Amino acid sequence: MLLNWTVMILYNYFSAMFVGPGYVPLGWTPEKTQDCMYLQYCKACQSYKAPRSHHCRKCNRCVMKMDHHCPWINNCCGYQNHASFTLFLLLAPLGCIHASFIFVMTMYTQLYNRISFGWSSVKIDMSAAKRDPRAIIPFGLSAFAASLFALGLALGTTIAVGMLFIIQMKVILTNKTSIESWIEEKAKDRIQYYQTGETFIFPYDMGSKWKNFKQVFTWSGIPEGDGLDWPVRDGCHQYSLTIEQLKQKADKRVRSVRYRAVEDYSGVCCPVTKGVKTFFTTPCTEEPRIALSKGDLILATRGLKHWMYGEKILDSAADGGIRERGWFPRKCVEKCQYDSETDQPVDGEKKNR
Repeated sequence: MLLNWTVMILYNYFSAMFVGPGYVPLGWTPEKTQDCMYLQYCKACQSYKAPRSHHCRKCNRCVMKMDHHCPWINNCCGYQNHASFTLFLLLAPLGCIHASFIFVMTMYTQLYNRISFGWSSVKIDMSAAKRDPRAIIPFGLSAFAASLFALGLALGTTIAVGMLFIIQMKVILTNKTSIESWIEEKAKDRIQYYQTGETFIFPYDMGSKWKNFKQVFTWSGIPEGDGLDWPVRDGCHQYSLTIEQLKQKADKRVRSVRYRAVEDYSGVCCPVTKGVKTFFTTPCTEEPRIALSKGDLILATRGLKHWMYGEKILDSAADGGIRERGWFPRKCVEKCQYDSETDQPVDGEKKNR
């Protein structure tokens, strides 16, 4: 049985790793030219982002139905390998539960056979069993320590990977990825902030958990569709989500605040020269840091107490040109008094716009 667990775990693990999530073809454009207005354009891939696709900085490609980039498989979890990745998250805890049961029963039986009960004390003799015949595999003090350590690893893996499996099943049964769940939350915040009266309906939830489940898990092992076109629920169309993404992107530009760098920053993760608080409160994220030189302009979109995230506007970039995005220390920048694009004060204009 343990061999069966091992084979299935490794099969799904390497399938998720080497099959990959599936990538949007380079230079891809929708069949109808007028549909381009509903899509974002990826400058790195020189193509439009298909619905439900996102550009991965690690893979440097637009990934179809991207959920997240997983460092354990060194690949993205997306359209083609979502089922294999989820099965791996299911089988690994099951195998560890089986192994934990074996470890517990082994230690219990071996220790029970080595216990001597006296009138005033209980002694454990690890040299040899008192009741059973000689074991096939000797169980001494080192074997007990190794079994106890392996039991801890098995239980830890069961809890950690099992929680990831539960998270993945929740997004599968609602036919959402982790990124799309975040987009939906931001849509509610945007509507509430501007009081537009809109109602955002997630277009890819079929309304049935079984139908959503079948879009990922099939008997053939090949997911439904081509990863570019997706069935949508009534009242929505193929570009309902991408239109919402464009609205959020435009809203982020409006709500961003322009800053100017007053100190140089090398882009290191934990800068020692920027203060103790900045060093110990560095963001715990895979998102990059951006190097700053005195005088650089940055559009900040979000921030923490001692760090900010934004886009550095390059001097060589034209209108809407390439921007470097990442975190930088708050003490290295100061807020610009006027927005150069509108020549109006930045303070107080967020709510009005």
